[in-house]
Amino acid sequence: MTRTVIAEFVDELPANGRYTFSRAELQQHFRKSDAAIKLALYRLQQKGRIVSPRRGFYVVVPDEYKHSGAPPPAWFIDALMKDWQSEYYVGLLSAAEIHGAAHQRPQEFQVVADKVHRAIEISRYRIRFFKKWNVQDVPVMEQKTPTGYMRVSTPEATALDLIRYYENVGYYGNVITVLSELADVMTAQRLVSAAKSGVELAVVQRLGYFFELLDKSKLADSLHDWLSTRAPRVTALRTDLDSQGSPLNSRWRLYINEQVEADE
Repeated sequence: MTRTVIAEFVDELPANGRYTFSRAELQQHFRKSDAAIKLALYRLQQKGRIVSPRRGFYVVVPDEYKHSGAPPPAWFIDALMKDWQSEYYVGLLSAAEIHGAAHQRPQEFQVVADKVHRAIEISRYRIRFFKKWNVQDVPVMEQKTPTGYMRVSTPEATALDLIRYYENVGYYGNVITVLSELADVMTAQRLVSAAKSGVELAVVQRLGYFFELLDKSKLADSLHDWLSTRAPRVTALRTDLDSQGSPLNSRWRLYINEQVEADE
């Protein structure tokens, strides 16, 4: 009886606009034994009707995604992060794709969070998390999804994050290619505002240099004007490479120890 009741509960969720639930919710709602609820959930998982991105949290699999085994992360990321009690935003290459910069479709769904979370492998999807101490300060927008909304970094904040996490998004060769597309939906005013949200000055210097390479003068000049009031230190384009003998770009106070070009 418990299995049937829980199965009916799960089947009715999409009709009410919901695709996620927790085991704690079932225990409170049905007041059945933990063993009985676990068995019911196990049977539903075996039938492919639900998946579990993390222990105690479940996602209903809509009929149109039965073949892939799970709906896309955008369907449940907001509910998952709320269940985790973790501040977050969809960022980096995933955010860039949402903003129209999809030169190369990301192989994983990238999320920036205020806590350390292990990567999630669910069906054919992979969700990767990046920890950032000031997630709440980053400019974000609400992006509509089939199940509600999710938080996504603005194009300007996304650009800064791509520089900061360049090693995780294909290095600078891929970053500058994405920036060349992302720049079309950015404004100088919003870019400076994003730079003021606790971003390291070295990240701003590198981003300004890349915009200059891309002939995005309005964006580059806005960052340079703001940086000129901050007196940034001289640093290297890549701190993991030797900069001895590298030319110094005096405008951005950067040793250019890597030649970067956008992909065609």
